[in-house]
Amino acid sequence: MKKPILTILALCLLCMVAFAQNPKREFRGAWIQCVNGQYLGKSPQQLREMLSSQLDVLQGAGINAIMFQCRAEGDALYKSNYEPWSRYLTGEQGVAPADGWDPLAWMVEQCHQRGMECHAWINPYRAKTKGTTMLALNHAAVRHPERMFLYGDLFIFNPALEENRFYTCMVVEDILTRYDVDGLHMDDYFYPYPEKGVPIPDEADYLNNPRGFSNIADWRRDNVNLLIRDLHRLVRRVKPWVKFGISPFGIYRNSPTGMNDKQGSATAGLQNYDDLYADIVLWTEKGWIDYTIPQIYWNIGTKVADYEVLCYWWNDYCGKRPIFIGQDVERTVKGTDPQHPEQHQMMLKYQIQRSLPKVQGSCQWYAAAVVNNPGNYRTMLEQHYHNTPALQPLMPYIDKKAPKAPRRAGIDFHGQDIYLSWTAPKGKKEMDRAVKYVVYRFANGEKQDISDPRHIFAITRQTELLLEGNQTGYTFLITALDRLQNESKPAKVKL
Repeated sequence: MKKPILTILALCLLCMVAFAQNPKREFRGAWIQCVNGQYLGKSPQQLREMLSSQLDVLQGAGINAIMFQCRAEGDALYKSNYEPWSRYLTGEQGVAPADGWDPLAWMVEQCHQRGMECHAWINPYRAKTKGTTMLALNHAAVRHPERMFLYGDLFIFNPALEENRFYTCMVVEDILTRYDVDGLHMDDYFYPYPEKGVPIPDEADYLNNPRGFSNIADWRRDNVNLLIRDLHRLVRRVKPWVKFGISPFGIYRNSPTGMNDKQGSATAGLQNYDDLYADIVLWTEKGWIDYTIPQIYWNIGTKVADYEVLCYWWNDYCGKRPIFIGQDVERTVKGTDPQHPEQHQMMLKYQIQRSLPKVQGSCQWYAAAVVNNPGNYRTMLEQHYHNTPALQPLMPYIDKKAPKAPRRAGIDFHGQDIYLSWTAPKGKKEMDRAVKYVVYRFANGEKQDISDPRHIFAITRQTELLLEGNQTGYTFLITALDRLQNESKPAKVKL
């Protein structure tokens, strides 16, 4: 078993490497949630201005993917064909934005303009939360109350019911077919978080149709497994380039031995497997999800759930699909580096994260916290960890064929302005089509190495690029990216 504590010398060396050159491919995400009330009391125009400002700041901080919460409780922050407008958007469920705004369509467009991916973030089971006092007439819990169960203050789409599984797939297919999202994303809410003394009221469902399972816990896990399997199949059928990812609670299971092993981690907290009935490891082994973002929100040294222990566990036992670490911005800057008490834990956390081979990025909880820059967290992203652009990690199990190189690359003059220009390569299928281009710049005598992100001059969806300033003597290499960011061979232009 790997030792979870890195030596001070190793950490220092890792820090020097991280600051010297960042990876060319890295997932750099941030969650934009609706349930924190940040939208309430604002007009659609005010919301657009607020979100646009957030996206501008996030872009400057190197964020390249947004997880946009668009279905929190059987509702919608988009023009759904099946579910009511969310109260988190307009203050009252079922009431549309005043000017006909479609937040998901707008967010996709805004993210793509900034070179970011947009992942549609949904919750599959939550139908009503404590703060929801009124449900719209077209809400699923009003139309089909028999498909729900009550747990504490929550209405839950009963995971045991096949019709709920079909309904969730129908909602997702509606999103996929009408919106150009790059990913489908779900967080940690599967079976409800347990409340002491409150049993899940599904024993009758289990006894009525146990499906061969001898205990209710395995049966519940299989209920969720069936949904994840079906969603994976749906995504691959409808839009095979869309990534399907899960952000689970940070602990899979607590190890019975008290040490990190395949059974679980050396932790003592809530568990995905036993408490939420979410078997994340199985989903990665089956290839039903394309990435995992464990919410490792605790700090290094937290007794029941240590950040370092958990990073090692996910890397070692859930690495059949890329892992991105869910980072809690505010908690990180409130923690103290055990070796350097004068600084918070961000630097140490990134050193650990980037030392692990299966970890290919991170996602920030939450976007507004990055914008607010507590403890200079965003400044560190801008100046160090994200100070060069990053392409998305490769996902060859979805697609590994690179597009053809850009054609007819050269120089165009528009009046006094000089442009690099090229023509899109031919692609017969959507998966082969170029959707972005990377422009690399090299001075005379420099090695033309496109693996070094410090040479990335621009990433664009256009087929031309204005060259500002004196670029005489530089060589430009232009590559094409498809929807999975497989990269073509370069076309060359020298001024």
